[in-house]
Amino acid sequence: MKLSDLRPPEGAVKKRKRVGCGTGSGHGCTSCKGMKGQRSRSGGGVPPWFEGGQMPLQRRLPKRGFVNIFKKNYVLIHLEQLSEFPAGSEVGLEALLEKGVIKKTLDGVKILGDGEIKIPLTVSAHKFTRAAREKIEKAGGKVREL
Repeated sequence: MKLSDLRPPEGAVKKRKRVGCGTGSGHGCTSCKGMKGQRSRSGGGVPPWFEGGQMPLQRRLPKRGFVNIFKKNYVLIHLEQLSEFPAGSEVGLEALLEKGVIKKTLDGVKILGDGEIKIPLTVSAHKFTRAAREKIEKAGGKVREL
């Protein structure tokens, strides 16, 4: 037996149904869609979630929770991420974006107190945690809220 002798078993491969290719093919005229009705029209049919006019599932289920549309999303930065800046430099939004620490500013930048910082920096951000503020000032840096 050779690789060229391999064939799929009988009946495993069927010919594709070529609809709309003339009446002689058996699939011409209405292209296997019947005479009239919603499904015979172009673009016809219903979406998979349609339940025939019955109250849809997403409306039958109880709703829970609350979404605050005024919520502010801050980009969170840990103190240890600021250690890659040189000592005495000013760390603002532009510097953070340039270094690739953050990708976008969203509604603001918040500095968290995770990690240690040993170099003095002047950090500008929208929000600071109490621990972050203390650690930056302890290292000889300054905190500036925007």
